[in-house]
Amino acid sequence: MRSKLFVPGARPELFVKALAGPADAISIDMEDSVIESKKADVRQTVKTFLASPQVAACYKPVIVRCNGINTHHFEDDLSAVLQPNLSMLNLPKIESANDVLAAVSIIEKVEQENSINNQTLLLINIETPKGLRNVAEISSSHKRVTGLQLGLNDLFDSSGIARDDMASAHTVMLMVRMAASEAGIKAYDGAFPDISNMQGFQAEAEMARRLGYSGKSCIHPNQVESVNRLFVPDLEDVALAEQIIAAASKAEGNGVGVFTVEGKMVDFPSILRAKSVLDEYKRFLDTQNQA
Repeated sequence: MRSKLFVPGARPELFVKALAGPADAISIDMEDSVIESKKADVRQTVKTFLASPQVAACYKPVIVRCNGINTHHFEDDLSAVLQPNLSMLNLPKIESANDVLAAVSIIEKVEQENSINNQTLLLINIETPKGLRNVAEISSSHKRVTGLQLGLNDLFDSSGIARDDMASAHTVMLMVRMAASEAGIKAYDGAFPDISNMQGFQAEAEMARRLGYSGKSCIHPNQVESVNRLFVPDLEDVALAEQIIAAASKAEGNGVGVFTVEGKMVDFPSILRAKSVLDEYKRFLDTQNQA
């Protein structure tokens, strides 16, 4: 998921349009964008959409951000959205491994009640100071956790940190990326709130890319194309990765563990990185073929 487009749950007229758009995935929000009096109505709307032929026929991942585990909406949300067509459940404001385990316990109960055979994958939001402090334990808390999503808006607003402070953003991004790397899962950058500031959006996305993030959330369709272009390996990187893999095979046959490619030392971590680049590029090509 290079790009993931947020769609407010209270705007069902946008669901199909977003599904047909260029974003790699869509994420329907039932949390912050929905006022309290509309929660139940939105829940039914999203339930109906997930069961629709449009979703069933689409290759594109459909994610739902439900309300938090500590709200009275949580279990009702799960009963509505845990369906075969749901690609991933986005859990907001997770602060500990115990939060994840508590959520999984309820998810398993609802899956059993609804005869859902597939195990729902979880995308975990890191968006509170406590969640950031515990991000390493959260990332490895359960096998259903497939990715971390950084929420700088909530995190910085609650702490009085300027949202456009790139040094602070870099520090937090690195912490979350290292936790995801340790757990062997993906890290996704969150939304950039200033829709009119494409330069700031681009700078933040480029930083996330350099830190090894797999994609970035978008809150407006105008942001999608930029993210899609950015989160694809450069052809030069792909060519270098192919050289490294070929040289590694030859070196292994000669009993050599460390060698050089293009004048740079290559060892085991470099080989793993090259394989990751080629896998990422293959997934990109597969996505283009599906589209």
